Amino acid sequence: MKKAIKILVLTVLGIIVALIFLFIFASRQPVVKENYFEEVMTTNQALEQKYTLKGNYVVSTWEQDVGDEKIGSYKIWYPTKLEKGGNKYPLVVMANGTGVPASKYEAIFDHLASWGFIVIGNEDKSSWDGISSAKSLELMLELNNTDSSIFYRKIDIDNIGIAGHSQGGVGAINAVTAQENGNSYKTIYTASTPHLALAEGLKWQYDVSKINIPYFMTAGTLKIDAGDDKNSGIAPLFSLQENYQAISDDVTKIYARRVNTDHGDMLPLADGYMTAWFRYYLQDDKEAENVFFGDDAEILSNTNWQDVEINR
Repeated sequence: MKKAIKILVLTVLGIIVALIFLFIFASRQPVVKENYFEEVMTTNQALEQKYTLKGNYVVSTWEQDVGDEKIGSYKIWYPTKLEKGGNKYPLVVMANGTGVPASKYEAIFDHLASWGFIVIGNEDKSSWDGISSAKSLELMLELNNTDSSIFYRKIDIDNIGIAGHSQGGVGAINAVTAQENGNSYKTIYTASTPHLALAEGLKWQYDVSKINIPYFMTAGTLKIDAGDDKNSGIAPLFSLQENYQAISDDVTKIYARRVNTDHGDMLPLADGYMTAWFRYYLQDDKEAENVFFGDDAEILSNTNWQDVEINR
């Protein structure tokens, strides 16, 4: 009994400490610097270097305020060429971390759009349930069918992905598994998703076993993410392993940890491989495929990454 009480107390303390760190990181202005990609330390691995830098597309933005107090407003980043050409572009929906609306990490959206994606964000500071992501997707599909919209028939609706960091990782999972339009997504990426006990303690329930699309999950190796035992850390290795094992082996899945990286830096420091993941699955970029798959997959030999597990 005493042991059980001790474990419960440690778990509660872990939740409190994790919450404190979440809000500390949320207070940064902004969370991601405008030219963060110029400062990201990469190894001599060519593909991580390539996808960490900006792509070749000039980027424009479109904004819409809404009456929803929780969402606040939507902002969309897109290749400027979309306005005049007839091409369609894949879509990425972003789920925000705790207290971190899209306006705090706009550089990430801009970077993805420079690689040929339409990317939508909102100002939701509590995205865990996936509802705001579902509404973002709903808006984009509506704009794709509105002949007065610049996005009219410009969205490749067969190639839609979702990404989320921290609480947004929970939000991305729930957007795919618990929302009516969740079957619209082709792939998912998350960074530093809170481990299940922590998430449930915060009333952020999620069930990764319902994931049935390719999934790349990441976290950092430093203390706030990794912790030092099973009762600490926001996204420790055991959490990645448990979530990975909960997903069917019929689903392509990867987990990996970014070396010398902690919770608040996963957005910028892991961005190169997030970009590569979406480039492969949403744009059929064969070079990006080489980051993750094959005997010589770059991520396997990249010293920026460790604890890599791939089932394909």
